[in-house]
Amino acid sequence: MTETKNIQLPENNSKDLLKNLLFNIIIPTLILTKLSGTQHLGVHNALIIALAFPISYGLHGFIQTKKINFFSALGIINVTLTGGIGLFELDPKYVAIKEAMIPAIFGIATLISIKTPHPLINTLIFNDVLLNLKKVRQALKEHNATKNFQRVLVTANYIVAGSFFLSSVLNYVLAKLIVVSQPGTEAFNAEIGRMTVLSYPVIALPSTLVLFLALWYLFNKIKELTSLELEEILKQH
Repeated sequence: MTETKNIQLPENNSKDLLKNLLFNIIIPTLILTKLSGTQHLGVHNALIIALAFPISYGLHGFIQTKKINFFSALGIINVTLTGGIGLFELDPKYVAIKEAMIPAIFGIATLISIKTPHPLINTLIFNDVLLNLKKVRQALKEHNATKNFQRVLVTANYIVAGSFFLSSVLNYVLAKLIVVSQPGTEAFNAEIGRMTVLSYPVIALPSTLVLFLALWYLFNKIKELTSLELEEILKQH
């Protein structure tokens, strides 16, 4: 069974969602698009201040909970790389490479995890937080379906990996289309802000749909192999 006690699950209540949106999207985007001019903060100061919000939010969450939030950690790495490209005024092509690189790395890691005792699908879905694992495993054993279910888990991992690779391609295309100005300019900051806003509907929605496909596939296969109903599969809280 995958160890989960040191993994903080993403926030799911409306208050935490609002804070995530404010610190990771809304405030940085407003700073980059509205305050990068010389009459306000200036290009470099605006970029530094905008990136400070998601970084400080992620670090505050870690200090407060003493747990690693996977998505906050990923966000800190992402914005730090973005800030480095802007502050060192590198070629804007590196923004597209960076945007594609991070989800691609997680896609590769997902494929590698298939060969380990703890595939990523176990952490994301097939765990004792969401599912009644004891009942599911017992039913699989009774139906002599344990080996068949291992193949189902492998397929589900491939679907999850596919969501990361889809995100990688969409990230690259979006960055290439939007970020065309030289870093260190007001236009570059505005383009980074625009890309941040558009990345959620353009990238997060399709990737989330693929993840839901993995969830649907896994639950349907569990029902098919065990004859359990969904209410029996899900852990009751």
